[in-house]
Amino acid sequence: MRTALDCIPCFVRQALEAARFVTDDPAVHERIVRDVLRMAAEMDLAQCPPVVGQRIHRRLREITGVDDPYRAVKDRFNRMALDTLPELKQKVQEAPDPLTMALRLAIAGNVIDLGVDGSVTEQDARQAVAGALDAPFHGDVGALRRAVEQARSILYLADNAGEIVFDRLLLERLLPRRITVAVKGQPLLNDATLDDADGLGLREFAAVISTGDGWPRPDLAQASDALRSAFKEADVIIAKGQANYEALSESNDGVFFLLVVKCEAVARDLDAAVGDLVLKKAGQDGNDL
Repeated sequence: MRTALDCIPCFVRQALEAARFVTDDPAVHERIVRDVLRMAAEMDLAQCPPVVGQRIHRRLREITGVDDPYRAVKDRFNRMALDTLPELKQKVQEAPDPLTMALRLAIAGNVIDLGVDGSVTEQDARQAVAGALDAPFHGDVGALRRAVEQARSILYLADNAGEIVFDRLLLERLLPRRITVAVKGQPLLNDATLDDADGLGLREFAAVISTGDGWPRPDLAQASDALRSAFKEADVIIAKGQANYEALSESNDGVFFLLVVKCEAVARDLDAAVGDLVLKKAGQDGNDL
């Protein structure tokens, strides 16, 4: 997916919010915003938004000297999600179709995205999960079910901290297939990293690997060796979140995307509405949702 003009003010907002997480110094805030505006003036809009955003957040870390500006926020959301996990596991177990319920709840957890809305709170996340039963859901669960039933190995591209706790509900439904979960190799926004995965017990269900330097892309540029191997070996690839959709939406590898639509640019691309829960297979037209 190309970077839309609408993405540019979002990049500026992200950088300013992240700067304010780590310092109260208005001079630093101004320097970061000016740098991002200069980068925006020169950015290649043919690239996908995550690639552009990655460069901006590298610059933010250079200026502030803080490796993970979102660390405290990620820890809060991880704790919140763990607190809700027993109740949600019961919902899945009691549902007439546990896989569909696990999908809905895993996708609902995707609301924990500070790249789109830095003001998201723990209460917002709780409400999103509570509303997952009734939110508009677009996608062919049967297609994913059939693909999983025929698969021996599954690659699961995780998205945000906190959200990956909800992913556990779905990972349990994918067993006993061999599952590999890929998390970010370095801090990017509030994306989950190896530290988050290790602290939240994902290794109980899956092998956990790093994506390498940034988001995966169809050409796997800058990907880790482990991710390249996992892409090659996986029978099914499940990609969580808007950034993974933006980065891999033009893939022809049959990737299944799970996300909450959070901005108009992605809504237009998916022919969906902001707030919708989406399951989409790469290569489908928006009308096929």
